Amino acid sequence: MNPCFKLLALLFFFAICKVSAQTLTQTLRGNIVDQVSKSPMPGATVMLLDTDPLLGGVSDEKGNFKIQNVPLGTYTVRVSFVGYRDAILSRIQVNSGKETVLSVSIEEDLGQMQEVTVLAADKDRTVNDMIAVSGRTFSVEETRKFAAAVNDPARMASSFSGVVSTDDGNNHISIRGNNPNALLWRMEGIDIPNPNHFAFPGTAGGGISILSAQLLTNSDFITGAFPAEYGNALSGVFDLSLRKGNNEKREFTIQAGFLGTDIAVEGPFSKNYKGSYLINYRYSTLSIISQLGVPLGDFVTNFQDLSFNFFLPTGDNSTITVFGFGGLSDQNRNAEKDSLRWNQESDRFSSTFISNTGAVGIKHSRILNKSNFLQTTLLASGSSLGDKYGRLNQEYQNDARFSSDYGQSKITFSTVLNSKLSPKYNLRSGVYLNQLYYNMNEKAYDEITGQMQTQIDAKGNTQSVQAFSQLNIRASQRLTLNMGLHYLQLLLNNSNSLEPRLGLSFELDEKQRVSLGYGLHSQVHPLGTYFANQEVNGESLLPNLDLDLSKSHHVVLGYDRSLNPYLRMKIETYYQHLFQIPIKAGEDQTYSILNQEWTLVTDPLVNRGLGKNYGAEFTLEQFTHRNLYFLLSASVFNSLYQTEENRWRNTRFNGGGNMVFTAGKEYLWQKNRTFGINLRTIYSGGLRTTPINLQESISKGETVYEESMAFEQKNPNYFRSDIRVSLKRNRPNSTRTLALDIQNVTNHKNVFGSYFEPMESKLKTIYLTPMIPLLSYRVEF
Repeated sequence: MNPCFKLLALLFFFAICKVSAQTLTQTLRGNIVDQVSKSPMPGATVMLLDTDPLLGGVSDEKGNFKIQNVPLGTYTVRVSFVGYRDAILSRIQVNSGKETVLSVSIEEDLGQMQEVTVLAADKDRTVNDMIAVSGRTFSVEETRKFAAAVNDPARMASSFSGVVSTDDGNNHISIRGNNPNALLWRMEGIDIPNPNHFAFPGTAGGGISILSAQLLTNSDFITGAFPAEYGNALSGVFDLSLRKGNNEKREFTIQAGFLGTDIAVEGPFSKNYKGSYLINYRYSTLSIISQLGVPLGDFVTNFQDLSFNFFLPTGDNSTITVFGFGGLSDQNRNAEKDSLRWNQESDRFSSTFISNTGAVGIKHSRILNKSNFLQTTLLASGSSLGDKYGRLNQEYQNDARFSSDYGQSKITFSTVLNSKLSPKYNLRSGVYLNQLYYNMNEKAYDEITGQMQTQIDAKGNTQSVQAFSQLNIRASQRLTLNMGLHYLQLLLNNSNSLEPRLGLSFELDEKQRVSLGYGLHSQVHPLGTYFANQEVNGESLLPNLDLDLSKSHHVVLGYDRSLNPYLRMKIETYYQHLFQIPIKAGEDQTYSILNQEWTLVTDPLVNRGLGKNYGAEFTLEQFTHRNLYFLLSASVFNSLYQTEENRWRNTRFNGGGNMVFTAGKEYLWQKNRTFGINLRTIYSGGLRTTPINLQESISKGETVYEESMAFEQKNPNYFRSDIRVSLKRNRPNSTRTLALDIQNVTNHKNVFGSYFEPMESKLKTIYLTPMIPLLSYRVEF
């Protein structure tokens, strides 16, 4: 061997050894403010409890702190300030690729400072201090670590109690037996349109989230009886918070995988300005996976999205934030132009589907004084959804079978005032004004006339108004009350609702807590429902224009117990009574909008339906301790509905029960390398379906359902296991993570439903997603 080569090899070997032996560190810094007024807290003490010797720092006059040369790892951080409760932040990850930047809100203490024990219950408290029941915080680390979550909050939430995924191919979730479309999405304190690719009209989910985990910070997920500031939802709320970009150092994240490529950049606008930017772009084509031999269907699928957050301080007491997201997605399928290869009816169909949505907002936040904080936001949002498909006839000409084009846009103005009336009383009040624009068309093929018939044809604008006020009362160190009112009105038909809300939390001792929540909630229907067109004697009528809001009463009783500093148990039981639900009129009709999931209903409806959901949930969770975490959630529930036939029937989502086990463990492998393994196993009752009348279907050449047996058939129980393995390596100034997610690792054939195949005159079964491997590689620097 060449002597020079030997020398270079030896030097390279020693260089590797030097890097491997090097102890890598990173900076941990952040900002500390009062929980209500958002005033900076100078002189607060920040300690890393897992270091020896202890590392820490003190906040400056603007509430900022910085701890340098922190060894890489996972820490518990305690923030202390005289007259305030200690804030405990667990699972704070410090990597070499990026600085760790925290935003901490601390709560004023009613009594004398006492010795604080780090309890598991502290992790369960929500970012919003007025959520008393059925709420939990989720972090970016959870969306990244949970097996098969693929950085999607909705897919991650299916690990939580009371949450059931209704379709592997989409992130639709049913909360406590409710329709997936009863969910509300919020961002930075304001309602946003459905932030998912491949969304159908009127839905609250889609194929995959537009919002990248790169932009999110700790956020709240609420599953019922939510406080007064949330409205226009019946089941749950995703209350998302955006992370500010690093305002001292430019940083990058690049992630490549089978689902696409993400590129994120963040940093300061200038050295002398504390503002920052954070931008993420993603492009993907799922057809790559299909080309590797994984069966994903016959559609060519593409999507791309952009999201951003610009933080702009405008003085010591005010800031402006410009934020937004946008996503483009489409699916296309071409018919088989050879009749000899028509094995099933779908081979003759071609389709084009687009789903585009976006929002951009500007938020002004101002600290008026030590007791008042005002936040004003203006948001412009919109969506364009289109779906067309046709059938080839014997001459290979395309006969239209369905066409829809739904355009909606909205301008929202909101202003919210937070007031600290005293250490015991906090008041939050606000108003939301929405200007809605719509341009919607839908046509469907009529088998009787042999022509396309107009189902929806509407263009115009309307308004909606929401207002709320809620009071937080800390009656004692152990008892907290939240009470308030929410008002919702749709000016299209002046339907409205005044809704009382109540939450109570009582700490039995330092380890136990009981909670009680009640709320009256309402929801506006998808706009297209109001404009369903009906032809009567040659005249077009709108029978649904005066539909009232759907409403529900929701009561929740909960019990929390910390079994040790890292292990928490939680039990909740609930009852939800739904009323004014749109149904088809008639004692022989079984249709209820509670079961409508994919498309807009265009039949005449009346507000005389009922529904009820009740059940119990159990959660046992170990927060990361010694690099191990697990979450066991189980629920039993019943979900029923009633029409004018005066009979309680199962809803589509009444699986009866659900159990999910999620866990993960990290192993230190050599210095600065971490091997992680995460798994999730789901076992739940199958969704309900309506049986198909085979003989009638054969006779008519199309699917005919046994409507008298609506949702009496139940799919086989659902079972799925996912696994994620990852290797993270910290290098000087960079962190690299290689991960493999295997969804449905046992390739279990879960049933989605059945359909009638006219060409074979028999029923066929549709199965959910098979085993899918997803490889990704992320670099942070």
